[in-house]
Amino acid sequence: MTVNELPVPLFFNTARVGKVWRVPYQERAEEAAIWREQHGIRPATRDAARVCLMLIDIQNTFCIPDFELYVGGATGKGAVDDNRRLGAFIYRNLPSITQICPTMDTHQVIQIFHSIFLINEAGEHPDPYTLVSLDDIGKGIWRFNNELAGELCFDEGFGQAHLMHYAQQLKEGGKYDLTIWPYHAMLGGIGHALVSAIEEALFFHAVCRFSQPDIRIKGAHSLTENYSALRPEITEGLDNRTLGSINQQLMDRLLAFDAVIIAGQAKSHCVAWSVADLLSEIEKKDPALASRVYLLEDCTSPVVIPDVIDYTEPANKAFERFEKAGMHIVRSRDPISTWPGFPS
Repeated sequence: MTVNELPVPLFFNTARVGKVWRVPYQERAEEAAIWREQHGIRPATRDAARVCLMLIDIQNTFCIPDFELYVGGATGKGAVDDNRRLGAFIYRNLPSITQICPTMDTHQVIQIFHSIFLINEAGEHPDPYTLVSLDDIGKGIWRFNNELAGELCFDEGFGQAHLMHYAQQLKEGGKYDLTIWPYHAMLGGIGHALVSAIEEALFFHAVCRFSQPDIRIKGAHSLTENYSALRPEITEGLDNRTLGSINQQLMDRLLAFDAVIIAGQAKSHCVAWSVADLLSEIEKKDPALASRVYLLEDCTSPVVIPDVIDYTEPANKAFERFEKAGMHIVRSRDPISTWPGFPS
C-alpha cells in the first residue's frame, strides 16, 4: 500500500458483489465517520487536484448473472470480476477521488431497440440480439409496429419513415446497426438499480468525503438508442423532431476536473461510446486535455453472447484509438501515484 492508499474496509465482501442486497445506510454512515477520523480524510472541497470517477451503467441489469443483459465478457465472469476490482479501487483511493459520477441506463417498454417496436409480415417481433440493418428495413424484413403509433402520438406512416431515417443515420455515422436488446434497465425495476456493492462504496465515499454523487440518467427517449452518457445515438428525427442533444453541461463539468477516471459496462458499447464523445469534445477544445482521462481497463468488459455475438475486437480497437489520442489505459490495482501524469 502506498501513502496515497487506504485499506479496504472489512465489510466489503467480494463474494457478494455478484448479488443483490440492501445497503445498511445508517450503519455504513456511522462507520464512514469513524473511518474519516481514523485515516485523516479531508472533505472533497479541499482537494488541491480534483478527480472525478465516472461509472458507466454499473447496474444490476448489466452486472448481475442471470439478469437481462449481463456482461460476461470473454470469461463469463466479466462484470462481477470488474466490480470486485472497482469496489476495492474506490475504497483504497477514497482520499484521491473528489466526486463519483454514476450514469444509469433508463428504459421503458416502448423503445426503438426493444422487440415490441418492430414486426414482420407474419406478425412476429424480432428476437433479442437481432441486428436490423437499413437493408432489412428497405426490404420489408422488419417494419414499425403500427399498434404503437397512437401511444407515440404519430401516424402510422411516420413510424416507418422514422425507422428508415434512423437506420440511415446510424449507417452514415459509422455506428452499429440497430440492435434489438432484451428488455433491460427498466425504470422502477430491480435491474435498473446500481449494483449493491458499488452503491455501498458510493455511499461510503459520499459520507467520508462530504461529496454528493453526481448521478446521471440517460436512455429514456423512445425513438433513439443512447449508449453514450453524453449524447443519444441520433439527435434529430424527421420533421426536425429533437431526439436529444449533446449533454454539454456534463461535458464541461467532466473537463473541469484535473483527472477523469472511467470504468463500467459495457466496454464495447456505453463505455466506448461515452469515451468517444468525450474525446470528440476534447479534440474540439484542446487535444492536450486527453491526457486527463484514465480508462480502467480491468474494470470494464465487452458484450459477448456465446454463439451469437462478440464485440471484443471492436472494444479493443476503440481503446487503442483512445490511447493513441493521449488517454491513459490503466489498471485498478496499480497505485494511482504511478499512473502517468496523474495529479497529486
